[in-house]
Amino acid sequence: MTETAHEVKKERPAKDRPWLFRTYAGHSTAKASNALYRTNLSKGQTGLSVAFDLPTQTGYDSDHELAKGEVGKVGVPVAHLGDMRMLFNEIPLEQMNTSMTINATAPWLLALYIAVAEEQGADISKLQGTVQNDIIKEYLSRGTYVCPPRPSLRMITDVAAYTREHLPKWNPMNVCSYHLQEAGATPEQELAFALATAIAVLDDLKEKVPAEAFPNMVGRISFFVNAGIRFVTEMCKMRAFVELWDEITRERYGVEDPKFRRFRYGVQVNSLGLTEQQPENNVYRILIEMLAVTLSKNARARAVQLPAWNEALGLPRPFDQQWSLRMQQIFAYETDLLEYEDLFDNNPAVERKVAELKDGARAELETLDGMGGAIEAIEYMKSRLVEANAERIARIEAGETVVVGVNKWTTGEPSPLTAGDGGIMKADPKAEADQIARLTAWRETRDEAAVQTALKELREAAANGVNVMPASIKAAKAGATTGEWGDVVRAAFGQYRGPTGVSANPSNRTEGLDEIREEVARVSASLGRKLKFLVGKPGLDGHSNGAEQIAARARDCGMDIAYEGIRLTPAEIVAAAKADDAHVVGLSILSGSHIPLLEELMRQMKEAGLAHIPVVAGGIIPEEDAEHLRAIGIARVYTPKDFELNRIMFDIVALVDPAAQAAE
Repeated sequence: MTETAHEVKKERPAKDRPWLFRTYAGHSTAKASNALYRTNLSKGQTGLSVAFDLPTQTGYDSDHELAKGEVGKVGVPVAHLGDMRMLFNEIPLEQMNTSMTINATAPWLLALYIAVAEEQGADISKLQGTVQNDIIKEYLSRGTYVCPPRPSLRMITDVAAYTREHLPKWNPMNVCSYHLQEAGATPEQELAFALATAIAVLDDLKEKVPAEAFPNMVGRISFFVNAGIRFVTEMCKMRAFVELWDEITRERYGVEDPKFRRFRYGVQVNSLGLTEQQPENNVYRILIEMLAVTLSKNARARAVQLPAWNEALGLPRPFDQQWSLRMQQIFAYETDLLEYEDLFDNNPAVERKVAELKDGARAELETLDGMGGAIEAIEYMKSRLVEANAERIARIEAGETVVVGVNKWTTGEPSPLTAGDGGIMKADPKAEADQIARLTAWRETRDEAAVQTALKELREAAANGVNVMPASIKAAKAGATTGEWGDVVRAAFGQYRGPTGVSANPSNRTEGLDEIREEVARVSASLGRKLKFLVGKPGLDGHSNGAEQIAARARDCGMDIAYEGIRLTPAEIVAAAKADDAHVVGLSILSGSHIPLLEELMRQMKEAGLAHIPVVAGGIIPEEDAEHLRAIGIARVYTPKDFELNRIMFDIVALVDPAAQAAE
């Protein structure tokens, strides 16, 4: 080797290790998801990110009434130890870093994970991964809560205290601001609401761990964030998160060691901004959003998972997930990003924006502190999110916010990406029946006495304030089911219906509504009373943003609205339609369970003598499904491409306009 060549080699900068590469995955059955995980790992994925279906997230078994149509749709069903065993078959958990997106039932899913790891012969103290375990964002945005806030907070810190003693490498809580942005949060709100959640958890956890162990536990709290398309603002938001968390952990909690004050976060970039129109554009959006959480070394994510380009259309195929994974790998390994120090330090524009975001977040945090903290301020935070989301939608409708292919440059060539299979994967229609059959067989072959003994211990732990984790692990090993665990905590702590954020009183947002308000008034006069619009969310889908915005806009247009929030059975919606004497029923379903739920609802509407009431539906609904829904009597079907809410309002009014009906 020549001297010159030696010098060149010596001066070449060392690369940082890349972040963990994940894809958020799980569907149909544990067996199908296991095959997907092993395939993704073989393609270079370096960590698992498990999506659970809605019954699992809300503590119901796959054969519960509320689970109908929801099994295996948005994630994998895990009803008992056998499912968890199958999910991680041939995947050595001691060597894996596993993120589980689970909140209300986090103690139970972690208990099942520990039980399977022990069966594999793993050293439990070496397990690495995360349970999201953030219940507050469920009340604000995602909707898969079970119990009221206080006992939910208790179970969060029970998990944290247990992991301190037994799983020291495990992240016991992943404060999730991701869904806050999906619900419309401004960057300042996302910062403040997430940090307030972490503060509520740490304040409670202080009472459950020794003082000398508390700094280490602060260091185990991680975050899961969102990165939107305004990537300079989003990058500055991440730098603000880093600085504010360092400030809070140092000043509020006295944590001296900088490594325990480090803001550790994983990210999935924004899915809210993915468009059904011209979906190929989503590839560029995802790449640009990834820059916000990777370019700045001092605020770089520890783990990144990217949505697929077609998630606004339906369930991504394995190829689509591979494409997103390759995007990360190319950026990490083909570019020179990881060879440099932070690219934005001492940049005056960045410093100004970071300071502005921190000031806004601090002001919001002061408001929350004045209310008694995040738990006491849930209703306030929810209403703020609904208002912020309404303002975001209004800017898109008015063209102030440009969304390419949606409100500008809407003419384009047909996408070859959606040819053939429609560009999405279809869920196995037999998966739900298969899951229920295996659940039935599991119940029939287990030791029932051992199960009941373990559930009795869990009830006693819940009632007596004892940490629920040991009893949950015992119940998992005995063969208890997710629904049985859920029934115990519901009985012990009660159920809860979170605030909707939609006030019955009209807002001040009336600009651009004059014409539709006049039409509502005219038709209401013809009907002899104000037009009554019932908005409902059947099933377990907690993505309530669309329903909230439809209800709020209908209210501001002058309609009499009824919206009670999420998780209603078809029977409850039919009963409400009858009791309220509704003129129109509007239903929002984003979980993919629209056909079975709406078939059941239409059957019950007919039996109740309400077939004359028009029903409209919205969600991620492929056109062939929309045709089926129209064939069974659904009057209108809306998908994410229908972003102009006023147009939807005119449709609703026309459906009950006596003059329009007479003309037909």
